[in-house]
Amino acid sequence: MYQDHFSLSASSPAGNAPPVAPAPLRIGLLGLGTVGGGTYAVLQRNAAVIAARAGRRIEVRMVAVRNLARARTVLGEQPGTPLLTDNPQALVCSPEVDVVVEVMGGTGLARSVVLQAIAHGKHIVTANKALLAEHGAEIFAAAQARGVVVAYEGAVAVSIPIIKALREGLTANRIEWVAGIINGTSNFILSAMRERGLGFAAALAEAQALGYAEADPTLDVQGTDAAHKLSLLAANAFGTLPQYPQVQVQGISGLDAADVTFAEQLGYRLKLLGIAKRHGSGLELRVHPTLLPESHLLAQVHGSMNAVMVKSDAAGITLYYGAGAGAEPTGSAVIADLVDLARSASLSPAQRVPALGFASGVQPGLQVVGADDVESAFYVRLDLSRPDATVPRVLQQLAADGVQVQRMAQHPHPSDPELRCLVLLTAPLALRTLRPALQAVEAWPTVLGYASVLRVESLA
Repeated sequence: MYQDHFSLSASSPAGNAPPVAPAPLRIGLLGLGTVGGGTYAVLQRNAAVIAARAGRRIEVRMVAVRNLARARTVLGEQPGTPLLTDNPQALVCSPEVDVVVEVMGGTGLARSVVLQAIAHGKHIVTANKALLAEHGAEIFAAAQARGVVVAYEGAVAVSIPIIKALREGLTANRIEWVAGIINGTSNFILSAMRERGLGFAAALAEAQALGYAEADPTLDVQGTDAAHKLSLLAANAFGTLPQYPQVQVQGISGLDAADVTFAEQLGYRLKLLGIAKRHGSGLELRVHPTLLPESHLLAQVHGSMNAVMVKSDAAGITLYYGAGAGAEPTGSAVIADLVDLARSASLSPAQRVPALGFASGVQPGLQVVGADDVESAFYVRLDLSRPDATVPRVLQQLAADGVQVQRMAQHPHPSDPELRCLVLLTAPLALRTLRPALQAVEAWPTVLGYASVLRVESLA
């Protein structure tokens, strides 16, 4: 009898036509480089499963690129190949395109064509963190006025669905802080420095040889890429517009391999972290190399992997981990946004998940706390020529200036056996308290150069 039941339910009622398949979601792809190529490859390979999850097919109808010949080698010549153009304006104005997927990068032309696409009523999916970090207020406002979606999961943590987690999975929570390793290049370099004792330059060269770093790695190693991503994370966590210009940024290019080693001997690992944290009625927004206890979950994230940790009042601490770079991992996130759009494009704007997670009450920006006022413990390294006489004076000076030292160690200097490295861990204090004490010490003739100063975080 069950067989008869299923047979009847699988057939159309007598006299009725079979149900009409929903129209496909039609895509225009701006760019066919690493991310664009990865997105196209996954869409083609997994077309059936993506359609089953989305409820309709997702089809790339047009592709706009600078190099048409190269694009033809990526797309092939099989039936159904998208229309190729070297004119992005033709794509964003085409009636054959419902969604513009911007994966060409940059902030000049990308901003122009995205705003043009929005004006023509096209939804936007982008993996361009710089575009939204620097021009997000303008783009989100234009999209809201036109009633279209701007989706950007692939712009923040590549394969990690952290935007969806913040604005949907943790929607019942008051977020206390978000912290993460959100630049795979820097994490690869720091891992190589720790695991194999490489200097920064050698670790960077290896990252470039393996394809983890660009020929010009400035955005990654100076912390700019992580700052772009952090501004989007903070906007979704705290209900503000992106505040990239307010992020305090320090990269890893000035790190000494000795500090990586000394931190390890103290039981810490050095990671480039992006941290967004409530601070009274304001926010801390900072990207910098950070010492984490070696047992901390984020300290276990190696190579080019990314991880984001969130602390919220109801859910507590949650951790999200995944690939921090790559064509198909980023393409996976782009397609997740497309599937969401395939399901929700017909809804009214009020029924969709808001672009920044808050349907109302999004603020232009909370006050960002200056670096001098952010309290933490600190790692301090001083290079000394006469340690026996100098160490007691250093401790006296720090104590007189209100700096409490919790741990101390001395090490031979890695490049000069006649010198010593004094390594200190302080109790938590504001940088404005630590700075004058170190300036006084640095002026002494037995203290060589400037102190190496790094923040220490527990993130518990």
